[in-house]
Formats: sequence, structure tokens, C-alpha cells
Amino acid sequence: MDRSSSSPSSSPFSSPSGRPSLMGVTFAAIVGSVLVLVAAVLFALLPGSLSEARDFRAARPCAEIGGSAVENGDCLSAWPATVVSTETGRRKKAVTYWITLDPGTEEQPFRIRMRGDGPVWKKLAPGNQVTVSSWRDVVWAVGLGELRQDTTTKPGYAPTVQLAVGLALLIVGAVFLRGSGWLHRRRAIGAPPARTSQILVPMAATFVAVAVAVTAAVATDRLWLVLLLTAAGCAMAWTASVLLVRRLAGVRTA
Repeated sequence: MDRSSSSPSSSPFSSPSGRPSLMGVTFAAIVGSVLVLVAAVLFALLPGSLSEARDFRAARPCAEIGGSAVENGDCLSAWPATVVSTETGRRKKAVTYWITLDPGTEEQPFRIRMRGDGPVWKKLAPGNQVTVSSWRDVVWAVGLGELRQDTTTKPGYAPTVQLAVGLALLIVGAVFLRGSGWLHRRRAIGAPPARTSQILVPMAATFVAVAVAVTAAVATDRLWLVLLLTAAGCAMAWTASVLLVRRLAGVRTA
């Protein structure tokens, strides 16, 4: 008999006897509740970001329209600027790319962060003349000749990140809450220690579900499609998780 397959798995959710501990149940419930609450806050703020992104996609070049749209900055404007300097920085272990531009008017030079070290940032040097693309008060792209590169403030980027993070937190939080209930039931009935597969397989399924949700949020800006793909990914991952755990349990029993 393989003792390793039948011995209790060491886990922070289990007491030395192998039964789920009250601390483990409470910990899972608190973590799950916090993650779901943060996800709810992100989703509550999402409509405003999505509305701004829709307005941006619907905006037309200022040269094509006139009147109040131009005055209010609701059109896509383009104006020249001179590169003062380029530099890199670090933010949470990630490299950041910055450009300081002089609009050549009475306004002061300003600094913007580019999205990655794209084709424009790589070719820029002090004194270069560039074309700045703006909408409302947001500089969303910089052009050099035929090349153009987005900035990190381009409308549409923030809601994508917000949606992806919100979905990931919601999925993981729901798993923690479900795990808390599962541990509580096992503790109440004095169930035997959980097998390693009963922990590792759901963890892997959760990782797959989060990966599907994040990929969907990045790949499309259609909210209904993101939610549909996320729901389908969660359903398939967790169904496969249940079937695999049952199969492994049957193999061990046999």
C-alpha cells in the first residue's frame, strides 16, 4: 500500500489531526469576502470608464467637424511638439518609458508615459518634431513621421485592466468562499483528511478560469462577449476539475 497516497495532506486549512481547522475556515472566508468586495468596487467604477472609452472611439478628427465639439475638446486633435528628453524609470519592477515634450506655445513642457518601448520611443531624440494626438485633456498618442505609439493614458486601456483585474479577483474570491463552505462542512461531519488532488486540481482549474477571463478582457472590448467567455471558461474548468477529482478518487479506491 502506498502510504503517501493515503496520508493527510499538510495544509494551513487542516489541524494536526487532519480535520479542517476553524482558523482555516475563517481565513478562507475572510480572504474570499475581501477579494469579492474589491471586485465589486472595480465593477461599480467600470461604467464610467467604459463610457469614456465609447466616447473616445466615437470621436472624429477636429478637422472634419466644428462648433462646440472643437471648443470642448470632444474631437481628436493633432498638434506639433518638440522632444525635450526621453528617459526610463521603474515602477513595481516594470520598466517605464517617458517623454518630455515642449508644445512651443505659452504652455510649459509636459511629461507623458509611453506604452512600452515602441517604435516611436526607440527613435526619439531631443529636438525631434513629433505630432501629439489628444482628446479632451488626454494625450493618447505621439507620432513621428509615419509611426505612431500610444500612451498609457489612452482611453480604453484603463477599463480593460479594470475589467481583467475585477474578473480575476471575483473568480479567486468565489473559490475561496466556496472552499470555506466546503471546509466547514467537512469539519462539521468529521470527514477524513482531504486528499492532495482535492486541493491541487481546483487550484489548477481556478488558474485556467482566471487566464480565460483575463485573455477575454484583453482580446475584445465587447463586455457581453467577455462575460460570456468568462462564464464558459469557468464552467468548463470547474466541471473538468470535479470529474478529474472523482476519477482520481476512484483510482485510489480501486
